Amino acid sequence: MPRSDTTPARRADARQNAEKIVQAAVACLGRNAQASMNDIAQEAGVGRVTLYGHFPSREALIEAALVRLLARGDEVLETVYLGGDPRDGLRALMESGWLLIAQASSVLQAAEQALSPGRVQELHAKPEQRVHGLIRRGQAEGVFRADIAADLLSSVLHHIVHGAAGDVAAGRLDPVDAPRVVAEMAVAVCVLPPARSGPPADR
Repeated sequence: MPRSDTTPARRADARQNAEKIVQAAVACLGRNAQASMNDIAQEAGVGRVTLYGHFPSREALIEAALVRLLARGDEVLETVYLGGDPRDGLRALMESGWLLIAQASSVLQAAEQALSPGRVQELHAKPEQRVHGLIRRGQAEGVFRADIAADLLSSVLHHIVHGAAGDVAAGRLDPVDAPRVVAEMAVAVCVLPPARSGPPADR
């Protein structure tokens, strides 16, 4: 009888500990991509045995932290209206996406160091599907260029965002200007180039 009373409580404690550990990982890795398991355990207020009982490796914990951030980001991106002009939707999506990337850049850096490129790409699949779907709609409506595959355009946008994050970190891009710059670069890449009315002018 006592076992039936204590088991649910133990399970609840275990869930609370796992939640504290993931939150601590997000916080620690957000400050320092090289944060250790000891750093995270101290942040969470748990011992190493408890930490490793939930996450057997640093890689597993980094993945859990990234999954948590991506889930939060998905909640934000779900609110971005994408039903109007694809160019407006792309600007809004890139600006929102940039803010999320900026907040999570250190965790992403840790994930790129600890996890395989394929796994990082797999975890980003849902956000990338949203971008990919918007590009395909823009192509179908004749707003976005169709001479370049939607997959490739989506990949270029991914590099724009991460490149801008690197530029901000290096001091080459003002973080205040970054959302606008990222959004305008994305639109410039995706929109149809202006049609030429005649031969190029002599220089």
